[in-house]
Amino acid sequence: MERPTTFAILETKAPEAACIERAKIMSIRGNKHGLTLVEILVVVALIAILATIVVGVAGRIDNQSKEKAVESMFVLLDSALQEYRQFTDKFPEQPEDNFANAAAHSEFLYYELNSVPDSRKILEKIDKSSLENKYGAAGTPSGTSVEIYDPWGMPLDYRYKSGESFPVMISAGPDKTFGTADDMSSK
Repeated sequence: MERPTTFAILETKAPEAACIERAKIMSIRGNKHGLTLVEILVVVALIAILATIVVGVAGRIDNQSKEKAVESMFVLLDSALQEYRQFTDKFPEQPEDNFANAAAHSEFLYYELNSVPDSRKILEKIDKSSLENKYGAAGTPSGTSVEIYDPWGMPLDYRYKSGESFPVMISAGPDKTFGTADDMSSK
């Protein structure tokens, strides 16, 4: 036997005027565009965090490139010292034994290496921004005061005493202070 189909008729009432007015007000408020103070502060905080990360990474990349530049300079100076030794049968001896005179050691090393023709050719490969001539342009003939500087703007220190196997060049490193943990050495 089949069941009879029944339909329910829903009764709808006309909305009251107050309800219509509230709905209009809510729709107006809901469609407003803009940011709250809290949203703006969150965005500013995120931008500050990202900027801090970028600055930190950029600083580290800069230091790494300067460290590689010092290593390259050490390789060139080692080659120039080998040429100097082949020409003179000795290495240049450092004038004094302290870090306070790193500029004098650097100037002395440049002068000595520049006095040997094959060493001079190698010195010409050093980036001119790493050489400072107090009395004229970098790369002038020997006899002028030229110092060899690391990328942080400090003179390289040169260490050698007769009887040692090979001279050592030292960069003060990023903190620009000799005798600290970040010093770089050619050894």
